[in-house]
Amino acid sequence: MGPGLRRGTSVMILSPGSTIGILGGGQLGRMLAIAAAQLGYRSHIYAPEASGPATEVSAEWTQAAYDDADALERFAKSVGVVTYEFENVPPAALDRLEALVPIRPGKRSLEVSRFRPAEKQLIRHLGGHTAPFRVIETAEDLRAAVEEIGVPSILKTSSLGYDGKGQVRIHDVAEFEAAWDILGRAPSVLEGFVAFEAEFSVLLCRAETGESVVWDTPDNVHTDGILDTSTVPARPLVLTQAGEAVALARRVADNLGHVGLLTLEFFATPHGPVFNEMAPRVHNSGHWTIEGAVTSQFENHIRAVCGLPLGSTALTGPRVEMKNLIGEDAGNWADIVSDPAAKLHLYGKHIRPGRKMGHVTRIFPLPAGEGDSSRQA
Repeated sequence: MGPGLRRGTSVMILSPGSTIGILGGGQLGRMLAIAAAQLGYRSHIYAPEASGPATEVSAEWTQAAYDDADALERFAKSVGVVTYEFENVPPAALDRLEALVPIRPGKRSLEVSRFRPAEKQLIRHLGGHTAPFRVIETAEDLRAAVEEIGVPSILKTSSLGYDGKGQVRIHDVAEFEAAWDILGRAPSVLEGFVAFEAEFSVLLCRAETGESVVWDTPDNVHTDGILDTSTVPARPLVLTQAGEAVALARRVADNLGHVGLLTLEFFATPHGPVFNEMAPRVHNSGHWTIEGAVTSQFENHIRAVCGLPLGSTALTGPRVEMKNLIGEDAGNWADIVSDPAAKLHLYGKHIRPGRKMGHVTRIFPLPAGEGDSSRQA
């Protein structure tokens, strides 16, 4: 057993005072490091960049490429467990690390989530519903898929891509080849268009013991492919479909042997929930949990990867809203902090159009008189 590890009844427990390794130094790494510090852990970030949002709140930072075997070995030997803030870590880097230190969530969660065909096939295998899709490797594949699935449809790269990147909408059959050129003719997936009435996500945290907890299902609104707001409780249609979506998320987590946060995104349709994407990590649609839940997604992820008991996911107020601050939105920080109900989070980035600069969370009280009547009941 490595430094700081002790044997629990059925899991390996990393004791407070130990160091957690985090792959990636963006805002999710920053918030993971803050949650880790609350529980008494140090964080060591590994990233190719010289700095990032996590720099200011982590104890150590290794700047090195993911194919630097020596740097990976030194990093692994300095930490008790490794986790990650994004899924596009090269598999070879994970192989090197796994030989030296536990990785949580495990490699299988990354392998499935980083490759859209595998992700969709797993969901279907476990009884979930996806948009109709076809795997695209050649122009002939794409031509046949467009003829079969029809338009409008969406062409997405099989791997990488997020926040609306790595995808092109096809409105006319004649556009298919130009759309593929935009994606660099990379291996892709063509998805049929889903007519939906709302978008939502399931945030689940699973411990190594198999125990799992979920938060209230956030109702998500996107603008230009980027999450704008997440609100709980969600609208009635989402609430009626949340149970089925949560059950699928639990099957996915168990199938993968996932340890830590797992996020599944869904479309709410008149015919039930349709799976969209999966992220094997903490997620933007869960940022509201920092103030809006007893235990945030970040703290529960740290608890899970360190072998600690999971915390309560109960709401701290009757209604919670998280709004992303994109680009110049962050310049309104003075107005935001003047609102006593607002909780501002800035990530320490330089302002750039389309960039996630921070978020603000508000917890709304019950309407006047509602609290008294519920207490009497």
